[in-house]
Amino acid sequence: MSPPGTRDLIWRLRRLARRTVAELRLELLRHRLMRALDGSDVRVDGLRLRITDGANAYMQYKDEFVRRNYAFVSERDAPVVIDGGANMGMFTLATLRDHPRARITAFEPDPALLAVLHRNLEQNGAGHVTLVNAALGGEDGEMGFTPDGQAGGMLAAGGGAMRVRVERLSRYLDQEVDFLKLNIEGAELDVLRELRTSGRIGRVRSMVIEYHGWPTGEQRLGPLLSLLDESGFRYLVNDQDEQSNPRTQPPFRPPGGEPWFALVYAWRADPAGTR
Repeated sequence: MSPPGTRDLIWRLRRLARRTVAELRLELLRHRLMRALDGSDVRVDGLRLRITDGANAYMQYKDEFVRRNYAFVSERDAPVVIDGGANMGMFTLATLRDHPRARITAFEPDPALLAVLHRNLEQNGAGHVTLVNAALGGEDGEMGFTPDGQAGGMLAAGGGAMRVRVERLSRYLDQEVDFLKLNIEGAELDVLRELRTSGRIGRVRSMVIEYHGWPTGEQRLGPLLSLLDESGFRYLVNDQDEQSNPRTQPPFRPPGGEPWFALVYAWRADPAGTR
């Protein structure tokens, strides 16, 4: 029998080897997707996906299926889930892999991306997901929207390349929501403020918000965290990995002209709070 110290070393080496193999597989996937043509169909881990472009397909797959940025646990067999900023559908597909009976409502304002989303859900057995062709915002109406031509875009109060429908999330919270995902390019605080004003923020059990910070934009992370605290949530803040945030890694320095991202995981401190 090996001494305890030797067994511990062997366990650590095996764990390191598994991580190394996993990272190698991820790098090979990155190389393959980066060579894929924009708008092409690819197969990844048993999924059939129409992608907008290889770079964003890789980053989203990495975040959702490998790093599992939005993975959550639920006591309910069929959790109610909101996908705010559904994009190509990676979060929804990852969630259905973890929770096959999840009841998901997915929001996507860009009509071109909505078509990609619909196709990806249909051809991967997720046609039952409710799709809403709208952005989430602080009030109902229309706003300018600027797509980035690939896998994203943002609301633009002063104009934009197109007009999109905007809806308040509170309109869809007629029951308790087990998990809310928000990746909506800077509109997160507006959505949460409206939820608090409506009195329905207490219907959300837990959430992950991808906070977007821009070098010259308003710093909204502090107000966002204060709102969560005042609304009865506890929270954790986590940096995304070095691939998403290369300029936020040590040694620390101002990120220059690049945006940066943080994950805010929040959960109700009192699950029996406001319904």
